[in-house]
Amino acid sequence: MNKATIACCLIFAMILAVLPSFAAEGAPKVIFDQGHGQRFTIGDPGELQFSKLADTLRASGITITTVTAPLTDGALKGAAGLVISSAFKPLRPEEVEAVDRFVHNGGRLAVMLHIAPPLDSLLSRLGIDFSSSVLHERNNVIDSDLNFRVTDLSTNPLFSGIKSFSAYGVWAIRPGASAIAIARTSPEAWIDLNGDKALSKGDAVGAFAVVVMGTRGQGEFTVFGDDAIFQNRFMDDNNRKLAANLGTWLTRH
Repeated sequence: MNKATIACCLIFAMILAVLPSFAAEGAPKVIFDQGHGQRFTIGDPGELQFSKLADTLRASGITITTVTAPLTDGALKGAAGLVISSAFKPLRPEEVEAVDRFVHNGGRLAVMLHIAPPLDSLLSRLGIDFSSSVLHERNNVIDSDLNFRVTDLSTNPLFSGIKSFSAYGVWAIRPGASAIAIARTSPEAWIDLNGDKALSKGDAVGAFAVVVMGTRGQGEFTVFGDDAIFQNRFMDDNNRKLAANLGTWLTRH
């Protein structure tokens, strides 16, 4: 092998070595918050974890990172999307400000509720309110009236290719002026307002929003009233397709 051939081989090898890093740098990035008491994370393959959600996003060319430190401008820099799911601890005021700036500046935010109160301050900033307890459903029930298929879906990129998805313990969400409901229960759903664990006088009955989407500044946000939609155990075909659509929405690709 002459010197010219050796030189060409070396140059080709150097190009191959550099290409993966360029590809990684060019891939859209989604950050998963794991710094607010999350018990369900993307790195654990357990039944109630979110590793399948992360794998679904990676399969469509998205770079996934996690943040366990406080959410700041620096921590969110360079991300196309941010996912805050299953928080058991509230965001500090300065974190709410940072997330709000992230969305205002063009980022996309997905919030998924396990217990709603820890995210009250962030949801309030987005103009979102939530029910005092999870919903009960009388139509499309899966195995109990807390678990059901959501079939009333607006035309939206999140629901491309699906006619329903499954939810497991869902909070009703009330959108504010900058958001709209894009998925709702049947009109027969109800909220146990008096705590007697039965549908009775004084309980709220109606079609309640379970997914809302809105705009803020140059960015957008979506709030799911349930996080179990994307847990490993419940990732059926429709929920997996919803997860893939969520990745596309988060990254605009």
